[in-house]
Amino acid sequence: MERFVYPWALTALVIPALLVLWRWRQRGRQNLVFTVSDAGLHRRQAGRGRVHLRFLPPVLRVAALVLLVLALARPQSGTHTREVTSEGVDIVLTLDVSTSMKGEDFRPRNRLEEAKAQAAEFIAKRENDRIGLVVFAGQAFTQCPLTLDHALLDQFLVQVKMGVVEDGTAIGSAIATATNRLRETEAKSKVIVLLTDGDNNAGSVDPVTAARAAAAMGIKIYTIGVGKDGQVPYPVNDMLFGKRYQYVTSNLDEKTLREIASLTKGRYFRAQSTESLARIYDEIDQLERTEVSSIERVDYHEASLPFLLPAALLLLLEMLIARFVLRGAP
Repeated sequence: MERFVYPWALTALVIPALLVLWRWRQRGRQNLVFTVSDAGLHRRQAGRGRVHLRFLPPVLRVAALVLLVLALARPQSGTHTREVTSEGVDIVLTLDVSTSMKGEDFRPRNRLEEAKAQAAEFIAKRENDRIGLVVFAGQAFTQCPLTLDHALLDQFLVQVKMGVVEDGTAIGSAIATATNRLRETEAKSKVIVLLTDGDNNAGSVDPVTAARAAAAMGIKIYTIGVGKDGQVPYPVNDMLFGKRYQYVTSNLDEKTLREIASLTKGRYFRAQSTESLARIYDEIDQLERTEVSSIERVDYHEASLPFLLPAALLLLLEMLIARFVLRGAP
C-alpha cells in the first residue's frame, strides 16, 4: 500500500509540463530560423556531434524537477500491512528486583532470573495483548510502557537486574506505578501481575491503599509470592575466599499479598519451585482471556529517497554536460 502525505504538492508537476511546452515552441522557432536564413550553414553544423546533445540538459532538468516534486509530496510505502488481533487485555508485569531476589532456591537460576524466564514465556503466549513492565526495589519505575512490540519488551526484560535503584521492597509504590500505566487505557480488562519475595519495607505508599485505588479503576491484581520457606542460600562475594553462600530466612508477607489480590478480585499464588512458577503463569494466562476483536494496522515508511537521489544525479549530469561537453558548441 502506498500514499502521498502531501498529495496537493503534485499540482506542481504543471511546472515541468509548462517548461516542456515552452522548450518545444522555442525549438520550433529555431528550426524556422535555420530553414529561412542559412540551410547550408545548418547542414555544416549538424555534422558536429556535440550539436546533437543540446537537447539533453533541458530533458535532464525537467526529469529532475519531476522527481523533486514527487519527493516533496512525501511518498510512503506500507509494505508491512498485517492483521492484528487483540484480546482486549492490558497487562503490567511487576517484578521485585531487590537483593533478596538473589536467593538461589530455584537453582540453577536465582529467583530473579527464574522470574524473568517465566515472564518471557508468558509474554510469548500473549502476542495480541499490550504488556508493560514495572520493576521495583526501594523505589518503583517503568522499565517498558504498554506495548504490542513484544520483541522490544523482551529486550527490556533481559536488561532487568538488581542494584539499579536503592534496595528495599516498595510493594505499594510498585502497585501505584503499574496502576498509573493502566488508568488511561481503554482495554476491556486491566491486569497487574505482581511478583515479590518480601514484605513492604520501603516507599511512601501503603500496599493495601494502592490496591484499593487500583480496584476503584477496575484493575485486577494477581500476586505471586516467590521463594521457599525456611533458610535460603544467598551468594556472597568474599575478598579472601571468593564466592560463598550464607543462609537467610525468607521474609514473605503472604497476608498482605492475599489481601491485595482479594481487594482487586485477583488471586494470590505461591511459587516455591520452577515448575510451580510456570504453572502459575499458565493459570493466569488462561484466566485472562476475553473476546477477540480484530484491527488492521499498516506501518508506513518514508519512500522519498529513491526520488531525491536520482534527481540530484540528473542535475549533476546536466551541469557536467553543459560545462564540459557543450562548452563552445555552436
